[in-house]
Amino acid sequence: MSISILRRTVGLVADAARLVRDEALAWLPQSGVARRRLAKGATATAVFSVVALAFATSRGTPTFELNPTQLVAQDLVLDIQPQDVMRVAPLVAEEQVRRSDSVASLLSRLGINDPELLQFVRIDAMGRNLLQLRAGATVSALADVDGRIKWLRYWGTIEKGADSVSALVIQRRGDRLSAANERVEFDRHTEVRAGEIRSSLYAATDAAGVPDAVANQMAEILSSKVDFYRDLQPGDTFRVAYESYTFKGETLRPGRISALEFTNAGKNHEAYWFAPAGSSGAYYDRQGNSLKQGFLRSPLEFSRVTSGFTNARFHPVLQDWRAHRGVDYGAPEGTRVRSTADGVVDFVGQQNGYGNVVVLRHQGKYTTWYAHLSGFAASVRKGSRVQQGETIGYVGATGWATGPHLHYEFRINDIQYNPLTIDLPGGMPLEGSLLGLYKRRMTELSSRLATPTGARLAQVD
Repeated sequence: MSISILRRTVGLVADAARLVRDEALAWLPQSGVARRRLAKGATATAVFSVVALAFATSRGTPTFELNPTQLVAQDLVLDIQPQDVMRVAPLVAEEQVRRSDSVASLLSRLGINDPELLQFVRIDAMGRNLLQLRAGATVSALADVDGRIKWLRYWGTIEKGADSVSALVIQRRGDRLSAANERVEFDRHTEVRAGEIRSSLYAATDAAGVPDAVANQMAEILSSKVDFYRDLQPGDTFRVAYESYTFKGETLRPGRISALEFTNAGKNHEAYWFAPAGSSGAYYDRQGNSLKQGFLRSPLEFSRVTSGFTNARFHPVLQDWRAHRGVDYGAPEGTRVRSTADGVVDFVGQQNGYGNVVVLRHQGKYTTWYAHLSGFAASVRKGSRVQQGETIGYVGATGWATGPHLHYEFRINDIQYNPLTIDLPGGMPLEGSLLGLYKRRMTELSSRLATPTGARLAQVD
């Protein structure tokens, strides 16, 4: 092999290595953690591609031949490291604050390993605001490959109708960290997406570019009409319009669904958000009937029934047989307990064997009881209003309880009924002038659904 040919081959190999690395980088996911995991894979792909190219070059060059007896094996060192990929294009990581989060656990999920930052938020007057983590808030950050912070932004909650949000910003300039509060102006617009079910709701929404948070809303809004785990069929379709909050062209998070059409097994279901003055708002069908269930069957999202409604049960604490006029749900201590319907707090405090208990009054004659709680939500006070699904307390083992669980009662005129079998009242339909206002709003939203703003009808096999 001539020296000139060898040089050209090595040059092609180096160019190919860079090309493979750059292409792999462009396709890496937006999550910083996943990006690091795949960086090594990108490097391996580059090496494999280089070897393949070298082989193809040797096979396809007609100006020389290699004698197998004269072949010499030599390691080719490629200076392509995963951290080099991260240095070329570091990405912003984003996480939502969980109820159990500490600053350390949150930073760990963000891929940040920066002792200087932890020390800074302990001693800096402004930086200490990061210690006041609120569940559901968003933290976004940019760090180098070693996990040292470049900047961190702790977003406040985006309120309904707001055009800006307050954020704590911590930045590194040289070797110094600084913190400041800033008011971030953002844009709010409506996204419209359409999709077709091939395997599951989430596969179809992913293909259509719909965030998981919006897919969750879709399932919740139509939960009284469609069982999204059992009823879906290939060929079912959806169209959805939802709010999207953006900042400098980057999507911060999706907002509320404003309109939804879902066809399941040939039957069309529609939902439109309507919030007249003085109302908290709700979803209604084309005729103005509320899609909101009057009462949820269970006050816990995920749980198991450990003791049902019965006239004779052996009481584990009192050690005798007596009626059990409620349903017990087993769940870990601290699990959120939600209101099963809109209502007013009638009682909050301790009450004999119930321990910590919340009593809610709904539509006059209905009351619900939530007992053995470990604690109450901060907003729950006697006379305060709560919405369906709102957290009112946390599972515990107070009162006559042998372990953490929730005792739930459904009462009509103060008489207990089995909440798992009774026909629960539905939501109230719109009437009169409100129905007329709703019809006009529904027509506007229905027209908007006809034109998706993003990808065309998406399909997933």
